[in-house]
Amino acid sequence: MTHHKFLLKPGTWLGQGKIQLNMVAEELGFSTRWSVSDVDGDGRIECTQEIQVKGLSEVMHNQFLIHNVASGEFSIDLENQALGRVTGKGIVNEKVIAWEFRVEAIGFEGFELYEKQDDNNYIMRAEYATDDHFRTLIQGHLCQKTT
Repeated sequence: MTHHKFLLKPGTWLGQGKIQLNMVAEELGFSTRWSVSDVDGDGRIECTQEIQVKGLSEVMHNQFLIHNVASGEFSIDLENQALGRVTGKGIVNEKVIAWEFRVEAIGFEGFELYEKQDDNNYIMRAEYATDDHFRTLIQGHLCQKTT
């Protein structure tokens, strides 16, 4: 578990990449900032993610809560304005941190995959889909912000 600094240790991570929406022909650039807290007394880790898509003035905010971390698995809660709160399952090994959400009640599913590189930065891929045929593909990379 301690092979990873991203999400499992406190810090700030900066990333960028491309978002592709199936309703829009062009790829959109984005930047992201993750703020990761210390583990609290109940073994939970709070993370805040800000996403700025080029060409949009509004910054999107996602709140994540990682909990029940044990033997390579964890639970993860995602909360934002569009979804409310959803809970998913995650896995972690030496090279990968990944999670998925499947919430049939609201027709939402997706995954995020963070693959650790030799320089301790991450390549990420994500895909989310909703019942109304919206599909979002995200590719990018993250590195830890140094002070």
